Amino acid sequence: MNATVSGPLWAETVAFGNSARPKLDHDLDVDVAIVGAGFTGLWTAYYLKKQAPHLTIAVLDANHVGFGASGRNGGWCSALFPASFNKLAKLFGPDQAKRMHTAMVGNIAEIARVIELENIDCDWSHGGTVIAARNQVQLDRARDEVKEHRASGLPASDLEFLSAAEIASQAHFADALGGTFTPNCAALNPAKLVHSLARVVEDFGVQIFENSPVLEITKHKVSTASASVSAKYIVRATEGYSPTIKQSRRAVVPVYSLMIATEPLSENFWQKTGLVNRQTFSDFRNLVIYGQRTADNRIAFGGRGAPYHFGSQISPQNDLVPEVHSLLEKTLLELFPDVAGSKITHAWGGALGIARDWMASCGLDTDTGIAWAGGYVGDGVSTSNLAGRTLADLICGQSSDLTTLPWVNHQSRNWEIEPLRWLGINSALVAVRHADSVEAKHGRTSKVSALLGRLIGE
Repeated sequence: MNATVSGPLWAETVAFGNSARPKLDHDLDVDVAIVGAGFTGLWTAYYLKKQAPHLTIAVLDANHVGFGASGRNGGWCSALFPASFNKLAKLFGPDQAKRMHTAMVGNIAEIARVIELENIDCDWSHGGTVIAARNQVQLDRARDEVKEHRASGLPASDLEFLSAAEIASQAHFADALGGTFTPNCAALNPAKLVHSLARVVEDFGVQIFENSPVLEITKHKVSTASASVSAKYIVRATEGYSPTIKQSRRAVVPVYSLMIATEPLSENFWQKTGLVNRQTFSDFRNLVIYGQRTADNRIAFGGRGAPYHFGSQISPQNDLVPEVHSLLEKTLLELFPDVAGSKITHAWGGALGIARDWMASCGLDTDTGIAWAGGYVGDGVSTSNLAGRTLADLICGQSSDLTTLPWVNHQSRNWEIEPLRWLGINSALVAVRHADSVEAKHGRTSKVSALLGRLIGE
C-alpha cells in the first residue's frame, strides 16, 4: 500500500493557514474553561453561549482545532451509542435504554438544524447506513440484530433487514447474502464541521487557544506549562488524549483506528457500485470496519486492527501501520472488487477513547466544578453533540430530559495498570481477528466473539 499523502484526507479541505490561533501565554479568569477543541468542547461552547451569552469561555487545545479524532474520523454522524441497547437495559432498565436511543436518533436532526442555521458547509448527506452480510454467520448476525431490535420495542423503521436483492439496490457488495439498513446516519466531512464550529463559537465571543497543552486539571484551575486558567467550571473534552493529563491517566485507553482514501472514482464505478445517497457502509464481521462515499466521489474507508501502545502512548508515529493499512486496502477490494486499479491517495490514523466498561459518559462534579464527556469508542461525531447539549444544561443548572439520561454522571472505573492493559487489549485484538477468520473459513459463529461480548458487558 502506497499512499500519496500520509495524513487525513479531510485536512486538505480546511484552511489552517488562515485560522492560526494564539497560544495561551498569560493567566486567564473565565466562567468556563474547556480542555479540547474537538467536537465535544466546541459543541459545549456552542450550547453554553446559546443558553447564557454572558458567559466567558476559553477553549484550550494541545495542537489545533480538530487535531484529534474530530478531524480524522470516518465521517459517520450516526445514532450508534457505544453501549448496546441490551447493555443499557441491563444497567438502567429498558425504559431508560429507549430514552437513550431516542436521544441518539434526535442528535442527527439537531446537528442538521445547526448546520442549516449557522450556514455550515460540511458535505452533509443524510443517506443512512447499509451493512452487508457476506457469509452465513454474518447473515445470522444481521437477522439476530433485527430480531433483538424488534423485541426491544424500538421503532421498526430504525432498522430493516435486507435480502440479497434489496441490499444490491443500495450497494453492490461482493458476495452479499443480505444485510441491514438504518436511516439514522449521515455522511459528512468532519474537519469541515469542526473548523466551522470553531469559527461560529468565536463569533459568539469564545476564545480558542491552540498549541497550549494542558498538564493538570484541578478544582477551578487548568494548568499549562506557560500559564493557567481559573474558572468556575472546567470541561475535560479530551477523549483519546485524556491519558496526557495527570488526573485522567487511566480514565480511557487510546486505541487507534486507521483509514485510507481512494482517488475520486469514475461515474462508471459508481453506476456499478451504488451508494447513490452516500450511504455509510460496513459489514457484519467482528473487527470494526466503516466507509463512506465522499462528496468528491472517493471512498474513505477505515477500521480497527492497529495495536494498543504500551503506557497509552499517543504519537504521530502510531498513525501509520503499513500492514494494517494494507489490510484495509485488501478488505476494500473484497467489498468492492471494481475499485481495483484505483489509487490510494491518503493513509492516516488517530486515537479514540474507550472507557473500561465501554460506556460513554458525561457529567459534572458540582463540588469541584469539573465536567467531562467521552469514551465514545469511535461513535463520537453524533454523541459529542448530545454531550455538548447536556453539559450546557448541567453547567447552567437546568434540569432537562437530557440531564436525566442514563449516561449522565456514570462513573467507569479506571483501566488496569501496565502491563495488564497492554496484554489484555492486544490479546483481545488478536482474538477478534481469529474470530473473523474462523467464521469466514468454517461458517460457524466463533466462541471467541461471544466471549468478547461478555467481556464488554454485552
